[in-house]
Amino acid sequence: MENISKAFPGVQALDTVNFDLEAGEVHVLLGENGAGKSTLIKILSGAYQKDKGTIYLNGEPVEIHNPRRARELGVATTYQELDLIPYLSVAENIFLGNERLQKKLGLKVIDWSRTHSEVLRLFSDLGISLNPKAIVDHLSVSEQQLVTIAKALSGQVKILVLDEPTASLTDAEIKLLFSVVKKLKEQDVGIIYISHRLEEVSKIGDRVTVLRDGRRIGMVEVKESNVQSLIKMIVGRELADIFPSRKHEIKGEVLRVEGLSRQGILHGIDLHVRKGEILGIAGLVGSGRTEMARAIVGADPISSGKVFVDEKEVKFHSPNEAIRHGVALLPEDRRRDGLILPRSVRENITLASIRRFLRHGLLMVRRERNEVQKYVRQLDIRIPSLNSAVQNLSGGNKQKVVLAKWLCCQVKVLIFDEPTRGIDVGAKVEVHRLMNQLVEEGMGIIMISSELPEILGMCDRIIVMREGHVVSHLHRQEATQEKILSLAMLGVENV
Repeated sequence: MENISKAFPGVQALDTVNFDLEAGEVHVLLGENGAGKSTLIKILSGAYQKDKGTIYLNGEPVEIHNPRRARELGVATTYQELDLIPYLSVAENIFLGNERLQKKLGLKVIDWSRTHSEVLRLFSDLGISLNPKAIVDHLSVSEQQLVTIAKALSGQVKILVLDEPTASLTDAEIKLLFSVVKKLKEQDVGIIYISHRLEEVSKIGDRVTVLRDGRRIGMVEVKESNVQSLIKMIVGRELADIFPSRKHEIKGEVLRVEGLSRQGILHGIDLHVRKGEILGIAGLVGSGRTEMARAIVGADPISSGKVFVDEKEVKFHSPNEAIRHGVALLPEDRRRDGLILPRSVRENITLASIRRFLRHGLLMVRRERNEVQKYVRQLDIRIPSLNSAVQNLSGGNKQKVVLAKWLCCQVKVLIFDEPTRGIDVGAKVEVHRLMNQLVEEGMGIIMISSELPEILGMCDRIIVMREGHVVSHLHRQEATQEKILSLAMLGVENV
């Protein structure tokens, strides 16, 4: 890709960027959210059209006007934001636009037997255990991620683009993905790998290219780089500790849960969080962490149990009731559960607190804009204007808009479900800094995270979950990655 440029209204997303890929290599593409990584690969995959520049495949210039043309040329892409149709089955999503057909009574119809057998064969090669007939909306985020990867590999692939493929995968699933990548390398497939998990670079990559503010900063061999040098290239400066220290005083209890149960999913969950405290929730994907968070805020019904806010029992039949009592959830799937994508940044941020900006039923526009602008500055949300549609923002900026929405509600307890999933290292530091600031101001935070260094670096206490049960309560000083993993996988500490 030579001298690629692309502009959107008010934003120069790419400015004469050069990028090359060799057969049989993994070329890692790094950069902060908004650096231009996703725009570059969307141009390669035909989702966007470049303004200037040339794309060469095997030394020959090509024009990629749409995703179908990209697939014909052997370019397959998995996007950070999952591009699956939720009400279709796994098999239907994998072969969408490339259906396995047969003739019946002179008509072409889908050959379901062949479709399902090919999906099972593909899953067998990838080591995936899923039902091809399962409806995608019924799958977990990590399972949907695996379906997306399988979809990309369902055709004849020469170039595979993986955009944040491990963001919602377990360690076992990540190992599976890396083994698939190594097999593809041996078949001379070129792989463009985008990730904010810098520790993955040395495990999977051959070369690294860094983008910043739409420009190429440089390219280095993986063996000649390290995490600190990459961070400096990405953000343009030395970063302080990724888990900043804080001075805070833990005060009285702000939220308590007793015996929270949901038939077949949650079993007698007990926990509490205090003002000025971050309570970490650790466990494997499927352990019930997200289900517990949704049950607390009334998004899902419970079979039994009690919830107390400021030591008073409350009953949440909906998230709206939870918000009114000062409890909010920042969801794992921000696109589906946290945002109205076609609406503006301003509208999304004030969505849950619009009553604050009404007088006699009329919206006080200036007050609303001033409040939104405050959070845009505080969180460094990079947007052309407050009226920009959220669907046009990068993944990290979408996450920040969800966070701004709940800060605007002035809640007492904020439950973060994977707060830094899919955002860059610089944005992670900012989110961690903000979390520290919130607890110093007296908020109670519950943080669910699959990244154990984040759990250990940020939390005062840690709860470990397994199969819908709380198996252990740990203080920060006694917790280790090994101990948490053993509890999460086996239910007991490794002796």
